[in-house]
Amino acid sequence: MKTFKSHFEIHPRFQNGIFVLAILLIVFLSALGYFSVSSSTEKPLELQELVVYQTKIDSLKKAAHQEKLAYAMKPFNPNFITDYKGYVLGLSVAQIDKLQEYRAQNKWINSKEDFARVTGVTGAQLDSIAQYFKFPEWVSQKSTSLSNRSKNVAPIAVGTKKDLNTVTRDELITQMNVPDFIADRIISYRNKIGGFLSDAQLLDIKGLYDGTRRGILKYYTVKMNTPFSKIAINTATVKDLMKVPYFNFELALDIHDHIVEQGGISNFEELRKIQGFPVEKIDRIALYLTIK
Repeated sequence: MKTFKSHFEIHPRFQNGIFVLAILLIVFLSALGYFSVSSSTEKPLELQELVVYQTKIDSLKKAAHQEKLAYAMKPFNPNFITDYKGYVLGLSVAQIDKLQEYRAQNKWINSKEDFARVTGVTGAQLDSIAQYFKFPEWVSQKSTSLSNRSKNVAPIAVGTKKDLNTVTRDELITQMNVPDFIADRIISYRNKIGGFLSDAQLLDIKGLYDGTRRGILKYYTVKMNTPFSKIAINTATVKDLMKVPYFNFELALDIHDHIVEQGGISNFEELRKIQGFPVEKIDRIALYLTIK
């Protein structure tokens, strides 16, 4: 009689294999669970780092914004507004360009009204910007200085004016109320050109207002104590022409070449044909030259 065997009975040959397989399965599931837990714990750390980074970025942005505001809100001289400064103040490109073109003509902003007229800025924007304008004291006190000038300095007759070539820096500042840096420019330029030949040469001083210039010339004028030898332009060399304060090497060379090509010139107006010639200074240039 045959003994009945269950279908679920495992042959002894396979029992060890199944046991090993079970162990491997347990190890695999344990490892899978470990890595799953690790992944889940890492994600909050990454998020935490992002929050820290974002906080730092926000802090930097805030600091930059505060720095920008501080830069914009400090008192400043509107004559020296840069492109960036204009951007911070909310000026348009066209408004900044107008201001810079005005300054390029050696003209100055001396008041809120000047700024509005030149740039076209008006209304609330003008008020918000103008409250931070800071002008040199000599500009703020210009009207007072002009009135004090007539009180402090006695009028001088034309024939008794002092020599513009001997006036000192201190005299310009204390007697004529000239700003110290303008007085420095006058003395420095006078020394550079070897002394003034004409009162008109004060026009060459950068930043010297017409009113201030006229005030100086009420009491000072150029007095020629020694004869000056003018340069004969038609026979002058390039080196000779470079002695004229208004000529650099390139311009002296162009003038010399032009004269050689034309066989000489008969009047100074012919120099206007030379490219780059400073026609607005032709009257002062003529002081150093002669046509023979």
